[in-house]
Amino acid sequence: MTAAKRFNTPLCGRMTPSVTGPRRLRHALACTACVFAAALAAAQPDTATTPAQTATTAAPASAPPAPFRQSLPASAFAFEMVPIPASADGSIKPFWIGATELTWEAMDIFVYRLDENATPPGVDAVSRPSKPYIPPDRGFGHEGYAAISISFESAQAFCAWLSAHTGRRYRLPTEAEWEHAARCGAPRDAALPAGVTLETLGEFAWTRDNADFTPHPVAKKKPSAWGLYDMLGNVQEWTIAPDATGVCKGGSYKTHAKDLSIGARSVQDAAWNASDPQVPKSRWWLSDAPFVGLRLVCDSPEVITPSKETKP
Repeated sequence: MTAAKRFNTPLCGRMTPSVTGPRRLRHALACTACVFAAALAAAQPDTATTPAQTATTAAPASAPPAPFRQSLPASAFAFEMVPIPASADGSIKPFWIGATELTWEAMDIFVYRLDENATPPGVDAVSRPSKPYIPPDRGFGHEGYAAISISFESAQAFCAWLSAHTGRRYRLPTEAEWEHAARCGAPRDAALPAGVTLETLGEFAWTRDNADFTPHPVAKKKPSAWGLYDMLGNVQEWTIAPDATGVCKGGSYKTHAKDLSIGARSVQDAAWNASDPQVPKSRWWLSDAPFVGLRLVCDSPEVITPSKETKP
């Protein structure tokens, strides 16, 4: 076989003519580099990710907050707490609020000490109202009705008592939180909740125009877009003003529909307790305010240390 017809099979895998001298050295170096590059590429991990792999390895999205039901000591009664999202500007953090005004089923346990056989440590340290000298429901109705004639101090004491019993932090809403929950996402200056007009307000609220001068059982009207009943009308609700004093929101069955507004507020005056014969007048009950109640807020369903929550 002649030199012109001799062929070698180099490591690079192509048939090339045989070479000699310097050309052979350059050829060998090139083939060695080719083999090294191939080996290096094979050693690198495959970083490509298929869509299926991405879906499998991505962190799961957190579930939205859910309502929860709060049971009460020495009772089969429970009430629902509804999650409220944070405000768009972040000034109000998420919280849970009662779907309805607090009813007598809950207040009776507190006032009449029906929980004494199921009292955890710390609960005895919570102050409680004196027993009322007249029926506190004023004959309007009891089961399923909002607790009324409740003073600001009594409302705060109930929150402290429930916190100690449950290990969750219950309190009154701030005025800003209450308004945020009532608006249901409507603009800050909205007078009525999102989706409600003056013409349809009677479908959502008991007012002077449709209540026959009496409070009604809770949750008999339509709920708001965020699942809250009777935020306007029926009974006013205690909130905490920016100066930490009590202020009532929401109007009541005594308020004309045209006067109901999310921004409206009322402050306790002497007339709310004028007929109380006690001296000094009761700090727990409002003898002449059968239109004032409360709605609870809970910071989180997570259980905290009950002993830290015995103060309003």
